[in-house]
Amino acid sequence: MKDLHSKLNIAVIAMAALAADNTPVALDLQNYNSAELLLGIGIGGITFDATNKIEFKLTHADDKADGTAPDPGDFTAVDIDDVLGVTAVGAGGIIKSLVAAHAAAAAYHFGYVGGKRWIKLLADYSGTHGTATPLGLFLIKGNGTDNPQVNQA
Repeated sequence: MKDLHSKLNIAVIAMAALAADNTPVALDLQNYNSAELLLGIGIGGITFDATNKIEFKLTHADDKADGTAPDPGDFTAVDIDDVLGVTAVGAGGIIKSLVAAHAAAAAYHFGYVGGKRWIKLLADYSGTHGTATPLGLFLIKGNGTDNPQVNQA
């Protein structure tokens, strides 16, 4: 069996039952050569439709010219060339939309290949969400330049 454990680092983006937008944090990909986003979505708190929906928006950015982390306004939407596992990317970097009933928990994963140092994932809520939907959003950073990675247990 091959050792995958020593080549990964996992960051939690959000893990909660949400009824409104999360506050996305800037995730640093420096010193990693691959990235995978995992979305664990529980049973929908509401019946999603074209008005009452959740759209998962992925944005990315490089460092500022002075080498410091980007400002929130520096992030731009990814496009289809930046993401694996989707057939299209919607306006604003939408990689997944919940616009119909979500009656069972499910997991989805998307590869980021955009080449920028920083990414953010927003769970963008539209309409009325009287009941929260459980979400687990994670970033797996892989193929680090300094392996083995530190144990996170």
